[in-house]
Amino acid sequence: MDEPNLIFRRQSKCLLYILAAFVLGYALPSYKTIFLGLIIGTLFSFFNLLLVIRRMNAFDHSIETGKPVRSLGSAARWCNGLIAVAIAWRYPEYVHLVGIVFGLMTIYPVIMIDSFIQLKRSTTEER
Repeated sequence: MDEPNLIFRRQSKCLLYILAAFVLGYALPSYKTIFLGLIIGTLFSFFNLLLVIRRMNAFDHSIETGKPVRSLGSAARWCNGLIAVAIAWRYPEYVHLVGIVFGLMTIYPVIMIDSFIQLKRSTTEER
């Protein structure tokens, strides 16, 4: 399996655990809008991670074959974020805007923590 695909599997597993915690938090009656926002934001964040991995694989393939390199799809990820925020804007009584924004950002700590863990593992294996 390619390295980006291994990274995707590790990070998506962690993201699904976080999503499960948010689903459990949705059961709390006074925080339903916040946790629904976190769930929706995390789902869009997971989709953004999927887009990045697909674009990285296409980028690697285009480098190997010598074809022109396309972008890594920042516009598509921005549009996903705007769609998620539009959902909160349209249905503020059901979905909390700050919850969606924090849900969209859940992938970034996951990426950083996964990078630190892999760095620690690689330095431990070298010794």
